[in-house]
Amino acid sequence: MGGSGATHQAHPAEDLCAAGRELYERALRDGHLPAADAAQAPCLLDSGLLHPALDDPGRLEPVAPIVALHRLLRSAEERIAEERRREELLTETFEPLMRVDGRWTEGAADTPTLRLLDGNTRINAAITEAMAEASQELLCVQPYTARNANAVRSLTQRRDQALLDRGGRIRTIYQHTLRHAPDIIAYQERLNGDHEVRTLDQVTGRLIVVDGKVAFLPANSDGTKALEVRHPALLAHFVTTFDRLWHLATPMYPEAVQTPSLNGVTHRQRAIAALLVEGHTDAVIADRLGMNVRTARLHIAKLAATLGSESRAQLGYLIARSGVLDPER
Repeated sequence: MGGSGATHQAHPAEDLCAAGRELYERALRDGHLPAADAAQAPCLLDSGLLHPALDDPGRLEPVAPIVALHRLLRSAEERIAEERRREELLTETFEPLMRVDGRWTEGAADTPTLRLLDGNTRINAAITEAMAEASQELLCVQPYTARNANAVRSLTQRRDQALLDRGGRIRTIYQHTLRHAPDIIAYQERLNGDHEVRTLDQVTGRLIVVDGKVAFLPANSDGTKALEVRHPALLAHFVTTFDRLWHLATPMYPEAVQTPSLNGVTHRQRAIAALLVEGHTDAVIADRLGMNVRTARLHIAKLAATLGSESRAQLGYLIARSGVLDPER
């Protein structure tokens, strides 16, 4: 690519062509690039790696790699969210039609592939019933909110321990904000058997998968409705997603891992820095990381002090320049 008469083939941003990589590296070294030179690799403009200089449209300037990376990751997250919304709409459209089709209910009237559970009592009864029949593995993604912490512990301990007593296994993913939460630590220590906990900066919505046969996930924002899923394709998707998150997560229990700071910037502050670069508000950052807004603002203030920032706009620039979000570090 890039030779005389060569035709540039469209490609995704994650598969940067040789000509594009060479030109982008040159722009990063020199700080700019003549617009005419970029004609052989239009992917650089399409993916936002280059942009016209404000004072000279004939010159292109590179976007910092860390900024470009987080922008592209955010686009990927938005596409995933859109696909999930599409799945929900397709389910809402076709589930009633499958009930009309007698072949769908034939031999499976007692075990519909999708069932809406209304009310906490019904939800907990369904989970307890599924857990009573489980013997292999329970997978949980548990976003934390203070209002449900005690209730979750008291409702789940007996059924979790019963699964462990039958030789089953439990794997749970929490947010990093719970690494030192006394109730979470105490709960894990009360359980006896094969159970592990890992944490991530951000997790998906609440998810419970029992033996790979049935899953439960929220059907509304306040958690008073849940969807019980027994469709094999959806269950396979949930298990695969969980396993990928699990491999990205940091072990918490039975062996806690302390993440070192980088140039005075803690792991928590790096997570906040990533969301700041994406342009999120303090409230969104707090919600995504499982903390209150006041705590998020304290971390932002400490991050700004560490990097020597005097304003929110300057902080984003200093984050990108500092390398604290460099994935290779």
